[in-house]
Amino acid sequence: MSNPAPSRKSPDQPWRTEGAPEEPPRQPPGGRGMRGGWWRLIITALVVYLIANLVLSYVDQAREPTISYTEFSRQVNAGNVDKIYAKGDSIQGQLKKERKNPDGGGGYTKFNTERPAFADDDLWTSLTRHKVNVTAEPVVQHRSFLANLLISLAPMLLLIAVWVFVARRMSAGLGGAGGMLGRKAPPKPVELVPGEKRTTFADVAGIDEVEAELNDVVDFLKNPDAYRRMGAKMPRGVLLAGPPGTGKTLLARAVAGEAGVPFFSASASEFIEMIVGVGASRVRELFAEARKVAPSIIFIDEIDTIGRARGGGASMGGHDEREQTLNQILTEMDGFSGSEGVIVVAATNRADILDPALTRPGRFDRVVQVSPPDRGGREAILRIHTRDIPLADDVDLAQVARTTPGMTGAELANLANEAALLAVKRGQRQVTRADLSEALEKVQLGAERSLVMPEEERRRTAYHESGHALLGMLQPGADPVRKITIVPRGRALGVTLSTPESDKYAFTEEYLRGRIIGALGGMAAEQVVYGVITTGSESDLEQVTNIARGMVSRWGMSERVGRLSALPNDAQQAYGLAAAPQTLDVIDAEMRRIVDECYAEACRKLVDHRGRLDALAHALLENETLEEADAYRIAGITRLRKDTDA
Repeated sequence: MSNPAPSRKSPDQPWRTEGAPEEPPRQPPGGRGMRGGWWRLIITALVVYLIANLVLSYVDQAREPTISYTEFSRQVNAGNVDKIYAKGDSIQGQLKKERKNPDGGGGYTKFNTERPAFADDDLWTSLTRHKVNVTAEPVVQHRSFLANLLISLAPMLLLIAVWVFVARRMSAGLGGAGGMLGRKAPPKPVELVPGEKRTTFADVAGIDEVEAELNDVVDFLKNPDAYRRMGAKMPRGVLLAGPPGTGKTLLARAVAGEAGVPFFSASASEFIEMIVGVGASRVRELFAEARKVAPSIIFIDEIDTIGRARGGGASMGGHDEREQTLNQILTEMDGFSGSEGVIVVAATNRADILDPALTRPGRFDRVVQVSPPDRGGREAILRIHTRDIPLADDVDLAQVARTTPGMTGAELANLANEAALLAVKRGQRQVTRADLSEALEKVQLGAERSLVMPEEERRRTAYHESGHALLGMLQPGADPVRKITIVPRGRALGVTLSTPESDKYAFTEEYLRGRIIGALGGMAAEQVVYGVITTGSESDLEQVTNIARGMVSRWGMSERVGRLSALPNDAQQAYGLAAAPQTLDVIDAEMRRIVDECYAEACRKLVDHRGRLDALAHALLENETLEEADAYRIAGITRLRKDTDA
């Protein structure tokens, strides 16, 4: 079982560390740049306050206009003044009814005015006669200094908050380059989890040839002086290429665990940010951290995210974030002298699309293919993933390995876990053979669905699956039929499971034609029995199309197309871009010829063996599921077993 992923010290740190010595964080120096930054903030705050105070004062004055003393006397005599407040010759007041400002600017109710020093009118008598209330508090309430200060500084406080947030992001991503507060982010401390169990080659199985390749790296990290004395240089980078789930990440951690060196793990996508330059800075910081604790290993998962070949149409002018990050990785790997003791291990399942500069000698010198395990490897992987699972006496992991060709380590781990979950649901204390068998069916075929089908639909499904199974039994060299069921699973209404008895690495034309005939068996059975074709053959036709296209355009199994790879690699996805139009027409014609010949043969065989087809269909209607031995017995066919243990 693999250990949990190494922990990450900070969410802004895009890598995880394992087995590195602990280093106390260093505080940033409070230098001139920092003090200058705060002085700039203080001066900016004062300027903003003064401007805001002037604006607020102007707004207050615009809201309470200053009127002439003549107008004020007129409003008092008209009985329209409600109350006033006087301080010296300055008078504030409020009208009972809104009046229009004689100087323009709209109506007003509150006002300011000045009583001339030469005025000899009897103001108090006039105010008393018209019952104007003379108050002791100002009528027009102006904001205090503190209120003006808070209102004026509110935008500044918001600006500072945004400033600090962006500065932290910039310092974390760009290492302080151009940091807004004039400081550099402190180096990220590496982390060691006390008592953590390192992953070793004992946790890896099924890929012995890959372990042998990586043992050179382990030996170099353990004994670098021996290599230096001989003038030998270790590859600066190791690229692990293979399908998903084959254990590439586990292998990289096992190398670090075996060598006992720090392990830095990151996904390539974690370096990419919206701000151009962040990824490149993170790469620089990651390599700097690795050099501090050298010898060490840097592991970059899914490197094809940033390592795609440059110059494609996806790039925006050649200066986007992805390309800058890739350029920085190329620069860092080219800067090694061989004495740093830092080895870069990367993983990808798309090695064919990587930039040539990344895979040239001097960067990723060694490319290691990690393939799905063979039968012995699958058995070893199952033993590792069932170490903590109590198994019943009837469990035969060798038999499980024989029935799981093509499955990767991750899929086998999932199989063991599904079997354990089934045992828990059934209240068992051990995982039995039946649990593993049912878990395998769930993984390969999908979960059962409680779907109630009409009887006619059920009969058609039984004949459909019987057609697949019978042709698989009759076709020479075809994969043995392991199980037939008309219980709906996943998206299918029924399933016929056929797996080879041993791993196959190359296929003959006869075998591929047999695969096509078996895949067309369901449609042929419906045609022979009912004279109709239903939509239940959609997945079968997809499989047939892929096999026929490969035979004609990639594997040279067509005389008209010849021994050419007309649609190599991923050209099938961009169908029509990798060959001339005339060649594509020939490919289409040859595909149709092969499929039509196989379909005619499928129909002919089912007509010739109609009794066996009916027997299988009736047995399926009664039992819903037929195991391998029962299926061959009902069909009256003797299966020749090969010595699979040889």
